[in-house]
Parts: sequence; structure tokens; C-alpha cells
Amino acid sequence: MEPIKYIGKERTEKIVFPKNLGFGQVFTDHLFEMDYNDEQGWHNPTIRTLESLKMHPATSFIHYGQTIFEGMKAFKTVQGDVVLFRPEVHLQRLNNSAKRICMPEIDVDFVLEALKELVAIDSDWIPANKGESLYIRPFMYGSDPALGVRPSNNYKLVIILSPVGAYYAEGFKPIKILIQDDYVRAVRKGLGECKTAANYAASLLAAKEAAKKGFTQVLWLDGLEQKYLQEVGTMNIFVNFKDEITTPALNGSILPGVIRRSVIQILKEWGMKITEREISVAEVISSYDKGNLLGLFGTGTAAIISSIGSLTYKDKNMSFNNGQPGELDVKLFDELSSIYYGEKEDLHNWLVKVEKKVVEVN
Repeated sequence: MEPIKYIGKERTEKIVFPKNLGFGQVFTDHLFEMDYNDEQGWHNPTIRTLESLKMHPATSFIHYGQTIFEGMKAFKTVQGDVVLFRPEVHLQRLNNSAKRICMPEIDVDFVLEALKELVAIDSDWIPANKGESLYIRPFMYGSDPALGVRPSNNYKLVIILSPVGAYYAEGFKPIKILIQDDYVRAVRKGLGECKTAANYAASLLAAKEAAKKGFTQVLWLDGLEQKYLQEVGTMNIFVNFKDEITTPALNGSILPGVIRRSVIQILKEWGMKITEREISVAEVISSYDKGNLLGLFGTGTAAIISSIGSLTYKDKNMSFNNGQPGELDVKLFDELSSIYYGEKEDLHNWLVKVEKKVVEVN
């Protein structure tokens, strides 16, 4: 792969963060991009000043949806280091999505080095307050300027950065979830295991209707029988029964979450019984009625751990922990946060350090 080019200018004025960062509203000074075609493969890797993308109105992904993305985070530790959380796993998942959407795979090692370069250049954009971080959004799209239902011949990979606060306005307060059976998000052998725009487009109407009713998110059921829990719109779901903690098994219709994977490992290390299996709505309701359901929580890069305060299915409302976060939810949130910010030793080698260096940007 050819060396990375640097185009742009360095910031001279001090960065001033808004009082409430929110999520995905503020962006850093630079982005990374590179191009692909069959003759050259991936080429033209460049870090340049952030600006709008220029594309033809017939650019293929706009019309046919051939686009994928990832989401990961960088943190500033209490020691002053800049670290990424499991970036190689995210980039491997990007490749998994690429294969399913008929797109070229990336060289994970090269893109990881490019990502570290980009984060190093814009490291002053990483907020230092606990609970805040730098959100990293790699995305790829088919860039052919032509109409026709076929895989694109040309592609572009872009990485942008955004300093963020809490994903939910509620912060770490328990959220309200609606189990949805009016619509289907994904089916087995479909696109559910991919981080592609189509999955999120399929979720928007149900999420909008749920929000009008006062719910934070939608919990989707399987697309065939609509009996079994799948995932929430922005996170994987865990059910905390009295005798086990369980999460829906990956079956092709559920995104293999990186935080999901990390939480499963942590729970096993804590000696807790954690299983991956089918979980029916009927089992959840029955366990709740019998007093055998301690609660539910979600996991995802954006929110990390989301404590679920209430779960509603049709006319059945289930409330947990008197409106307070669950004990296990808090423990997991604190464990991951302590690793992110360097307050606890990273025994799993999940953190990748970014060496801050001066790069001459022309």
C-alpha cells in the first residue's frame, strides 16, 4: 500500500467544546479517505481537512444502498494517554459487512495504522471528562456514477471523528423499551448481521412511533415467527434471570456487537452463568410474573451499557428496580468505563495506544 498523503492545515485556535456535546453533532478538523477499483485495489490513502464529499447525482450507493459503516471510540485516560477500544475487532466486522454487501475488504492492519494517524492528528478533540469520548465512524460506499442494479466497480472508504457525550439524553438513567411486532427489521440470512444503512432505515418508522408513545427504543423480534428477542435498534440485549444471564444467540439477523462480546467475557470471568440462546417473549413475561426476572440491559459502543427501567409488550408493562439502574448494569458500566479511562488495568489487551506525534499537514 502506498504511504498516506496529508493535505490540509493545522488548527491554530483553541478548541472550545459546547456545554452539552450530545452525540454526532460536532466533528473534528480532518478525515481519512482512500479509493478502490479493480485495477488498482485500495489506493490514494489521504488524511485531509474535513469538507463535504463531492459526488455525482447517480452515485450508485444513493440509489441501491451499497454502503456499510462502523462505530468505535477513542478515550483520553487519566494518565493522559489516547487509546482506542478494540479497533481491530471493529475493522474485522467492517470486512464481514463488506463481504455480505459485495464490497471489497480492507487491509485491517493498514487501516488501523491510518486510523491511529488520524486520531493522533486530531487528538486535541478528545474531551477529557469521564463519560465523554471521541466517536469514530468509518464508512464505505459504492461510488460508480451510474444507474443499474449491480455491485459498484469503484468504492470509497472514509473515516470521520466526532467528540461525543452520552448517547441518550437520559444519561445512565434507565430507559423505556417497547417490544415491536408491527414491523420486522431483519431476517435470518438477510442483512441483520451487517452494519449497513438498510438495517437502520428499516427501523426508523417503528422507532418514531415508539418515541411518540414515550419510549426510548424498540426491541425487535425475530422476523419469521415474531416470538423471540433479537436486538434493540442501537444495541444488543441481555436478560438477567435469577439463575442465568442470557442474550440472543447470533443467528445471522443480529449484529455481533463488540461490547456484547466484551460483556460476555467479563461475566464469564466473574463466574456468572451467561448463555447465548433463543429467548421468547413468553419466557420473559412468565419469568417476570413469577418474580424470576431481575431486569434487562443493552450493550453497544455508543451507550456502552443501557439499563432498562421498563419493558412493554402489547398491554403488558414490566418495570424493574423501582426506576433505578440495575446493580449488574452499574457494575458492568463501571468496569468498562474504568478500562476505557485507564482507572483499571487492561488485562485483556483491549486498548490500543495512539502515539501523539507531530505530522506536517500541507
